[in-house]
Amino acid sequence: MFRHTPIPPFSSLLPSFEGDLYFDESPEHTAQRILYATDASVYQEMPIAVALPKSVADIKQLLRFAQQHKLGLIPRAAGTSLAGQVVGSGIVVDISKYFGQILDVNAAERWVRVQPGVIRDDLNAHLKPYGVMFGPETSTASRAMIGGMIGNNSCGLHSIVWGTTRDHLLEVRALLSDGAEVTFGSLTRDQFEAKCRGENVVSPLEQRLYVQFRDWLIDETVQRHIRDGYPKPTVSRRNTGYALDALVDFFELSSPTRRTAPTPPATANRPKRERGNGDVTETFNFSHLIAGSEGTLCFIIEAKLNLLPLPPKETALVCAHFDTIRQSLEANLVALAHQCYASELVDDYILQLTKTNIEQMKNRTFVEGDPKAILMVEFFDDTAAGVQQKAEQFVADLRTKALGYAYPILFDEETKKPWALRKAGLSIMYNIPGDEKPANVIEDTAVDVHDLPDYIDELDQMAWENHGLKLEYSAHAGAGEIHVLPLINLKSSEGRAKFRALLMDTAQLVKRYGGSLSGEHGDGRLRGECIAFMLGPENYQLCKDVKALWDPQNTFNPGKVVDTPPMNESLRSEADVVIPQPKTVFDFSNDGGLLELAEKCSGSGDCRKTAISGGTMCPSYMATRRERDTTRARANILRHFYSSTQKPTDHDYEAVKDVLDLCLSCKACKAECPSSVDMTRMKAEFTQQTYRENGVPMRAKLVGNFTRLMSLASLVPWAYNAIYDTPALRKLANRTVGFHPDRTMPELAGTTLRKWYSTHRSANRGTDAKPVGSQQTRTVYLFCDEFTNYNDVEVGQKAIQLLERLGYTVIIPEHVESGRTYLSKGLVEEARTIAIRNVTLLNDIVTDQTPLIGLEPSAILTFRDEYPDLVPPELKADAQRIAQHVFLFEEWFAQEIERKQIDSAFFTTEARQVRIHGHCHQKALSSMVPVKKALALPKNYQVQLIPSGCCGMAGSFGYETEHYELSMQIGELVLFPAVRQAEGAIIAAAGTSCRHQIKDGTGRKAQHPAEILFDALR
Repeated sequence: MFRHTPIPPFSSLLPSFEGDLYFDESPEHTAQRILYATDASVYQEMPIAVALPKSVADIKQLLRFAQQHKLGLIPRAAGTSLAGQVVGSGIVVDISKYFGQILDVNAAERWVRVQPGVIRDDLNAHLKPYGVMFGPETSTASRAMIGGMIGNNSCGLHSIVWGTTRDHLLEVRALLSDGAEVTFGSLTRDQFEAKCRGENVVSPLEQRLYVQFRDWLIDETVQRHIRDGYPKPTVSRRNTGYALDALVDFFELSSPTRRTAPTPPATANRPKRERGNGDVTETFNFSHLIAGSEGTLCFIIEAKLNLLPLPPKETALVCAHFDTIRQSLEANLVALAHQCYASELVDDYILQLTKTNIEQMKNRTFVEGDPKAILMVEFFDDTAAGVQQKAEQFVADLRTKALGYAYPILFDEETKKPWALRKAGLSIMYNIPGDEKPANVIEDTAVDVHDLPDYIDELDQMAWENHGLKLEYSAHAGAGEIHVLPLINLKSSEGRAKFRALLMDTAQLVKRYGGSLSGEHGDGRLRGECIAFMLGPENYQLCKDVKALWDPQNTFNPGKVVDTPPMNESLRSEADVVIPQPKTVFDFSNDGGLLELAEKCSGSGDCRKTAISGGTMCPSYMATRRERDTTRARANILRHFYSSTQKPTDHDYEAVKDVLDLCLSCKACKAECPSSVDMTRMKAEFTQQTYRENGVPMRAKLVGNFTRLMSLASLVPWAYNAIYDTPALRKLANRTVGFHPDRTMPELAGTTLRKWYSTHRSANRGTDAKPVGSQQTRTVYLFCDEFTNYNDVEVGQKAIQLLERLGYTVIIPEHVESGRTYLSKGLVEEARTIAIRNVTLLNDIVTDQTPLIGLEPSAILTFRDEYPDLVPPELKADAQRIAQHVFLFEEWFAQEIERKQIDSAFFTTEARQVRIHGHCHQKALSSMVPVKKALALPKNYQVQLIPSGCCGMAGSFGYETEHYELSMQIGELVLFPAVRQAEGAIIAAAGTSCRHQIKDGTGRKAQHPAEILFDALR
């Protein structure tokens, strides 16, 4: 998939290197290097090696090795850079796994000391009990790390009040190019001069830095160039070139011509900007230069950050709707005058895409009609009345000025959904079919907020008239920065030329407005070519001199900021090369094909979630914290595999299998990934193709054929149970099939549900038994899935009896198994045969009046998720129609409650606590709202959701020898501790695998919601 390059002797590092190092041509190492060839930008370049250092000593070794062999050292955190900052041919040094410690918190003095791999949102979760927080809040805050935020001088949603990372960076501890460990902090004039004299320095290079900057910046000609060339002072977001303008004031203090930066008019009436020491010009702090330097000057190993008090507890979000973009930007000025804390834009293009995104459909309930733009304006206050008054006064002002047509106001918890939608905006755009994709090229421009309406008008006109491009808009209106995204086909020469020309034309426009070409995303290799034009040749030369002074061997992240390669080279795909979509069993036409589905991954890293940030995607990453275990990594490796113009080798197959191995097929990515990258389906398809090449492993056959095996075992269930209830025999049997010896196995019931149902139905036919519910006789069809039929028969029995006592007629129609076991092991062709059979059998009986309900989420949801894309074209319409009338038991039950067919009078009034763990497929393809509503029906049942992700079992995954430990580790993240703490509470879990995992992990018995409701009947 990539051409091989000569490899320096990395093996010489291994004896003393504590971390992980990938450099050779083995499938595992090749896969790792492929995964680090991209970030969230449009660029791709194979690194010669990937290192995950465990210690500062490791980083020092890498630095010496890189200098000895003239290699670049590329620092990487979450890899969410949009300008190609962490893409290069050198050694990628990933600090995200082992450099994530919070070292010291001083709440009284309001500072924290952290390693660079600490995640912003995780840090604030740790700080919340202290009553403080770290302010800058990027849209990627759930995975953005402090090191990366320093590298890009990140800002975020509330930057108009909470400022930039630079504003709160007190100290940086870093490795210089000479290997010295240096701490850069705030220096008085006397301390600065002492450094210049060589006092209190750790190496000659440190002294040279202070001396040379003094000699440069004391020069009034240099000062004038900086004043005239850098963005005007009222542009708060400025990340073009090195931040020399952040240091020059220290040397201008005694100058009679020293500038006084005017207060931006837009900020005059807004809350006081809350910052650290970044605005104290009487001191000198090199950390303010390091912020925004993109890892090109030194290697950060620690940071000391200023902290802010927690914001007022009451929140209001006005989501003002507008018919034009310009109206929304004029309203933005009104919002700033009302002292808002945030003012963020979402345009109609993104809003339309949220209509078909599983997760964002739930978040767009506040949208009224089809606005051209929504401006989300947030207010804080100490009281509910106070925050409501602020919001209403703002709305009244908008009405007076005839700006907008709808102004819904949301409060507190309700505000999280609109913010989630806003943060997902860019990634959602990758759902657009075809080769024209949103291109990060001019997305980061910033101007004075008062110039923003005219600037956007001119930009829109220029893009259309000069390049035939329509632009989409989102983000930080309050800070004068709108993320502008054109749709460009970077797979074509024409598109690449347009890509370049658009940037050059935009640079001229931004410079005319005195703005910054990069507000918060950085220059990287994307905008570096434009720095000389934007800042002037003298300032650009000074930036080059800064790089040469700090890093004379050009080791730290070469080719970024200065001396960058051409911005339209090293893109992800070759120009004008047509790659055919691979032939598949699944129908991927809605996504444009399998390759296009993989290409939807924007690289935004939403899948790098932790148990602290919540959600389900991606469970293996939450446990291992390795890039290779993210959905992004899996999409990347599949994109490389299917976009290759050469026939794949066994080596290529092994590299892909290595990365896909820990995918639990939880389906969370289908919902939680803003680009809806369905890794479960892609993994199954790739696995099926691998089987065609290499055959089907025995264990996969055994798992796939679960139903047949259970059917045979059910003839003598006592023998089966005797084996698996005897530890020695169970361990032997487990080892035989490749299951972990410590994993218990679910027992076989004494009868099957189908047999019991047949007997039960015959016994009750014609009886005078009275239901506890209404005298209705509505019919429901129950899907007798393979797990309930053989192992969880009691669940099925209680579900049937519950519904009968509530007045329903329950029928188990003729059907076959769901096919879930085959799908879980990549046996897609077998699953297709089953889908065809079930659609044929059920087509005439499943209707709106006679729905099909199921107890096991993974089984019943195959009708809704996989079947329509498995069956042949002539059955697709039937499969889609059936899917509309297929429900999880809990979904159907909640609907019946809403229809007032079932009410609490049928159930006990006894008080009970219920804790719910949701099945992954249930959370991804349905919702946890219905199950909570169903279980809260008994009047005194107090129901809470356990904030758990995947349980870790995931079908056969948690049974398999090589996956057992990870499975249990995933369970221990949230689920197991929550269950152990819920003494006396009923534990609810709809999934059979979930219930078994809870049993093995905690010794507690979890129950299906149907069982709980049956037991709660009067």
